[in-house]
Amino acid sequence: MHFLNQKIEFPDVTEATAEGLLAVGGDLSSERLIHAYTNGVFPWYDADDPILWWSPDPRFVLFPEDLKVSKSMKQILRKKEFEVTFNKAFTEVINNCALAKREDQEGTWITDDMIDSYIKLHELGYAKSVEVWENMKLVGGLYGIDLNNGVFCGESMFAKVSNASKVAFITLVQSNKYELIDCQLHTKHLESLGAKHISRSEFLKHLK
Repeated sequence: MHFLNQKIEFPDVTEATAEGLLAVGGDLSSERLIHAYTNGVFPWYDADDPILWWSPDPRFVLFPEDLKVSKSMKQILRKKEFEVTFNKAFTEVINNCALAKREDQEGTWITDDMIDSYIKLHELGYAKSVEVWENMKLVGGLYGIDLNNGVFCGESMFAKVSNASKVAFITLVQSNKYELIDCQLHTKHLESLGAKHISRSEFLKHLK
C-alpha cells in the first residue's frame, strides 16, 4: 500500500488493489485533487478513516450516445415540471448530497473537510453543479469535477422528490458539454440510464 506525503504525486494506477484502492493519506488540497482527477484517481472514504484514493478497473462510465431515457422521464422533461440550472447553488447541492441517506450506508463519505475542499474547487472553476428546482425550492441536484477536456467526473446526487436527480443527470448528459461522464463505481440506478463498464486503460485514454 502506498502512503502519500506532502509531495503531490500518486503511484501508477496499475498498482491499485483488485478493489481499486491505490493510496492512503495526503490531503485534499486543490492541487492534489486536480492532479488526482486528471490521472483517473478520486478520494472516497468514511469520516473515521484516513483519506483513501481509488482508481478502479473496470471503470463505470456513461457515453452520452448511450443515454437511456424512459417514456415517463421524457414526459416529465417535456412538461418542464422542474427548472434546471447550472452552478447556481453549488454549496447547497454538496451539503444536500452529504445529508442524503443511501442504501447500506450509515453515515456519509462527504465529510466537512471534503465539502470545504470541493467548494474551493468550485471557486477555481473545476467543481460544477446542476440544480433542480420545484416551486423555487431546491429539490435535487448533482456535483462533480469538470476537467475541461470533455470528461465530467460525477461525485454525488440527491433528490428530495421523485425523479429530481434523474432530471439533473439527464440534463447534464444532454447539455452537449461532455463526451464522457465518469460514474466511477457501478450502481443499478446509473446502469438503467445507460452507464457501463470500460477498462481503466480505456478510461485513461479519454482523460488524456
